[in-house]
Amino acid sequence: MIKKQEKIIIIGAGPAGLAAAYYLLKNSDIKPIIIEESSNIGGISRTVDHNGNKMDIGGHRFFTKSKEVSDFWNEIFKFDSQINTNETGRENYKIFLKRHRISSIFFNNKFFDYPVKINIKTIKNMGFTNIVSSGFGYCISNIIKRKENSLEDFYINRFGKPLYSMFFENYTKKVWGKHPSEIAPDWGNQRVKKLSLLGVVKNYILTGLNLKHEKETSLIEEFLYPPQGPGQFFEEIANEIINLGGEIHKNRKVVQIDFSDNKIDTVKAIDKENNEYIYQCNTVFSSMPIKDLIKSFNTQLDSQIYNISQDLPYRDFMIIGLLVNELNIKQNNKILKMIPDCWIYIQDKNVNIGRLQIYNNWSPYMVRNKDKVYLGLEYFCNENDNLWTKSDKELINLATDELNKIGIINKKDVIDSVVVKVKKAYPAYWGSYKDFDKIREFLNSISNLYCIGRNGQHRYNNMDHSILTGFEAAKAFLNNTDKNKIWEVNTEDRYHETK
Repeated sequence: MIKKQEKIIIIGAGPAGLAAAYYLLKNSDIKPIIIEESSNIGGISRTVDHNGNKMDIGGHRFFTKSKEVSDFWNEIFKFDSQINTNETGRENYKIFLKRHRISSIFFNNKFFDYPVKINIKTIKNMGFTNIVSSGFGYCISNIIKRKENSLEDFYINRFGKPLYSMFFENYTKKVWGKHPSEIAPDWGNQRVKKLSLLGVVKNYILTGLNLKHEKETSLIEEFLYPPQGPGQFFEEIANEIINLGGEIHKNRKVVQIDFSDNKIDTVKAIDKENNEYIYQCNTVFSSMPIKDLIKSFNTQLDSQIYNISQDLPYRDFMIIGLLVNELNIKQNNKILKMIPDCWIYIQDKNVNIGRLQIYNNWSPYMVRNKDKVYLGLEYFCNENDNLWTKSDKELINLATDELNKIGIINKKDVIDSVVVKVKKAYPAYWGSYKDFDKIREFLNSISNLYCIGRNGQHRYNNMDHSILTGFEAAKAFLNNTDKNKIWEVNTEDRYHETK
């Protein structure tokens, strides 16, 4: 164990901040203090409980190709292949359930398997003309490769223009509020990576033949999941941190960071009553949005750096939970009261909803009454835009009307509802993002600052990648090495292509 008598402040109790604290506690004598703005643990990976029904904000599969992350998960929660039932009392166990990933794309009033499968259902739903068009489009995209200046180019190169138009264009516009032609290709490189139509077909054939092969993360068919959602896991991590001597100070917002000799000396936070808390520190691990972090610096900043940081784009998010008696999906002249999907991508231009989660299928313990169906309707927006500023009642009415409109539910079946809003949920890739390297260089020059997590690095990381940034930052600090490995997470093949 490394012995270092240091005052360490970690900003944010999300996956990255918790991982950094846990690593420091397990591998040194350091007792870090986590400062969390909200009353919650887990950041966007928390579980929201409303009247006994639980929501996973955004949907978080526990799947990773990093052995270090996998070992970390299994150190806290165990996997038991036999525990996958509705037995009362199991919901409080420190276990992972093994879940089968089923998801669909809702397009043209039909359900398509996602990832796309080459089967009779797909051919029937697409129709002969679209099948032929998609095949030619994919061939052309392989002959005439686009220079990838945008996310649109990225998708067309991998799927062809017809499939891009059907399955990616409109959903991407919903998520980001911009056309894919206006968005840098970085998002595709980080989230879709090497996935392509050829990869989908190859995966389908090899899986059908039961041949072992390396799968893209987007094609993974099974994942682990805590009985009560991701928040259950991260709350247990928080308990471990406290038991090991760490501290977590909730409901305290960092508002000022003081410097001397290009090093952070103190961090000031305030609570909801505007009481001030001053933290003396030797080192800071930050997962707060870079825009807010730099704005809090109480020092003279280069105007270019400040302006780039303040113009960094973000996308905000809201999820509306609807508890319903049953679904009301018409398919093949039948009414389906329930379907097996974990989530559905809504590719309908006539509604605002981007994605629909069905929490019963994530875990049976997410829903208090097993005879009901708990849905999470995801909406992507910008803070203070027309959608964001609607009242909760207006938003619930909108969500109910939209699901009724596209034939998922009958609005009379809604029996409970809740609205959850998340600011700066998604770091975005346009505007001043093109100059982000200057921000990274500046932040790295602050000797005792380590930037971690999705917002701390302005990178749309998966949950496991955020955890890895926390680990790498803790290692870099303890071993007095440079910060490059922290920023390399989710950019190098070794992090997401090998197991």
